[in-house]
Amino acid sequence: MRFSPLLLLLGIEFAILSSGAHDLAAEEKVAEKAGWYMGRQIARTMSYHGADWLIRNSREREEEPQRLLDALHLKPGQQVGDYGCGNGFYAIRLAHLVGPKGKVFAVDIQQEMLDLLDARCKARGIGNVQPVLATEKDSRLQAHKLDWLLMVDVYHELSYPGEVLGEIRKSLNPHGRVALVEFREEDPTVPIKPLHKMSQAQALKELTANGFKLVGQFDGMPWQHVLFFARDDSPRPSVQLAAWNAAESEPE
Repeated sequence: MRFSPLLLLLGIEFAILSSGAHDLAAEEKVAEKAGWYMGRQIARTMSYHGADWLIRNSREREEEPQRLLDALHLKPGQQVGDYGCGNGFYAIRLAHLVGPKGKVFAVDIQQEMLDLLDARCKARGIGNVQPVLATEKDSRLQAHKLDWLLMVDVYHELSYPGEVLGEIRKSLNPHGRVALVEFREEDPTVPIKPLHKMSQAQALKELTANGFKLVGQFDGMPWQHVLFFARDDSPRPSVQLAAWNAAESEPE
């Protein structure tokens, strides 16, 4: 059987195009493995060796965490997740707010962090915090369980943001919300390395691409954005993002 020159040429071009598409897909996978997601470079996960920084004396003054906790309006008996809990700076506070009938699922990918958290809880007689050892892709959280999931300065370090957001989405009950807290990239006065900051626009882009909608925000933190997200099929109404403005954030 003989092929015409035209058919042979078309076959060669198709093979080249197919090879190019394959190479492009391979390049995209390599780029993702190199630590990029939706145009953002992923920061390295903080090691448990630096855990003391999470409970440094100056954190109360620098970040004013009580403002964040007040904005959540937590109620006794609620089920709350603390994703990337570290040694429990927020998990212990959350445990007091939800009370003995509530529960805090403290999630981290480092067993050493969970061991530090457990020791701090035992020293304080706290029994409603459940440590959860996650993997880089699997949160190990129960489905449809949580009223709130708190992520403080951790999302930008997730090695696989899309997979983790899928897991978190499943863990929320129909009215459940995610409180995403990140140092403001738009604010050059925030003394944090650029790789450990996120802009409002980037956070909104990534979460809405993974099945979430913006349902609120809190702009009263000294250094951080606080954005509230729910599942995109939640009965909670979505809201428009109010862009951060340096002038509006200046103290009177």
